Amino acid sequence: MTFDSNILSNFSTTNKRLIARIISTVESGNEISIQILKLLYSKTGNAFRIGITGPPGAGKSTITNQITKHFLSLGKSVAIIAVDPTSPFSGGALLGDRVRMNDIGMLDNVYIRSVATRGSLGGLSQKAIDIADVLDAAGFDYIIFETVGVGQSELDIAKIAHTTIVTLVPESGDAIQAMKAGLMEIADLFVINKCDRPEASKAFSSLQSSLQLRNFSSSDWQPPIIKTSAISNIGITELVKSIFEHRKYCSNNPNCLKNRIEYTKERIITIISELVKKEMFTNNLVVTNETIEEVISGNLSPYILAEQILSNYKSNFINNDNSNNSLH
Repeated sequence: MTFDSNILSNFSTTNKRLIARIISTVESGNEISIQILKLLYSKTGNAFRIGITGPPGAGKSTITNQITKHFLSLGKSVAIIAVDPTSPFSGGALLGDRVRMNDIGMLDNVYIRSVATRGSLGGLSQKAIDIADVLDAAGFDYIIFETVGVGQSELDIAKIAHTTIVTLVPESGDAIQAMKAGLMEIADLFVINKCDRPEASKAFSSLQSSLQLRNFSSSDWQPPIIKTSAISNIGITELVKSIFEHRKYCSNNPNCLKNRIEYTKERIITIISELVKKEMFTNNLVVTNETIEEVISGNLSPYILAEQILSNYKSNFINNDNSNNSLH
């Protein structure tokens, strides 16, 4: 299968129909999807990627709405990847993107896509990252990941976003002290949304106290805490200003580059793993029911079985390579 690269000559933020087609192809994970991602990658690297995470009911979608409107007022284009729980029946995204953001979904410089987590424990799937590359290549200025509201397991958002926003609500005050260090440490910005509620000051003080316990050096970025009422558009200007400040900080900071390098390594390893898995299934180098029964009965270690399958894969790869070489 081959992909007609001429199709990409009309690939831009304004051609939403083509963007949707390309993304659907990429989601399929077939050979053409890999060809597309290879072709597009040289066009990526210009979009600024923002991750918005936090517990359910914190108002992440409303904040995403308001941030998007602010960027639009500056003449920028925005793509939103709404990462939703996977439906146990269809395998697709459970929540509809335009149900939550229907007031911006039809605007010219906005593109919204719902993506299923597909069982990813971190709340982000590999396909969401590939889709971000597609949207980056299309020319969007900002890409916002608005992730599943499962709280502390969403730590991988920090790996793919340039700026990570952790959104909390006033009632989070007592729970902040009990939060795992991971969620606290991934935040580049903290937002206490729905700040008109009585507990807002208490939550602010509690979060401030927690941050003071961390040993920031003079060169470290110290996450600001921004109070917002997204539904009333209060605090959004300050939030966007903090995003810009963090972006400027990272443009000259070696630690940010180090994080990008580590993430890129992880992504390459993940891609290799997926390619090997696909190759093994293609060549029927998979686990049979008979061998599974041996493992269950205790007659065969799962590690030994895995080593055998890997050995068979290596032998098959070498044989195919020698066969291909003999044709030249």
